[in-house]
Amino acid sequence: MDLLNLQNPVFVTYAIAAALGVLKVMGQGWMTVYRMMKVNAGYASPEDLRAGPINRSPSPEQLEVNDYVDRSRRMHRNDLENIPAFWVAGLLFVLTAPPLWLAQVLMFGFVGARALHALAYATKRSHEVRATFYTVGSVIVVVMAVWVLWAVVG
Repeated sequence: MDLLNLQNPVFVTYAIAAALGVLKVMGQGWMTVYRMMKVNAGYASPEDLRAGPINRSPSPEQLEVNDYVDRSRRMHRNDLENIPAFWVAGLLFVLTAPPLWLAQVLMFGFVGARALHALAYATKRSHEVRATFYTVGSVIVVVMAVWVLWAVVG
């Protein structure tokens, strides 16, 4: 457990990258809510059509797909498919005591790849552009996981 403290620069690197991931996941959820409220559409569940203080005049059209809202929802789902794997692989990676430079390149590289993926998605770039940034982040997580396996088994 000596590796999991703020005196370990590799753990500090992980803590920063992981916290940024938390902010991205939670922020994207709030962005989806903001967009739903802004356009009063894009609701996901039938019970969302019950009248209330926010939705005073519900209508069935509110359940139709709204690209403005759904784009944010898709971004959120994509984060939830990718960032938790980083949290797990990154923490296990810290436990292998990798070189600081490698941890920084991989962990901050993942954060950068996710930020660029989000920017590409938000600005409606092609699948190829988004896939490039996804691939960079995915390869980084795979490298960390393989490093962990090598340290444990090798």
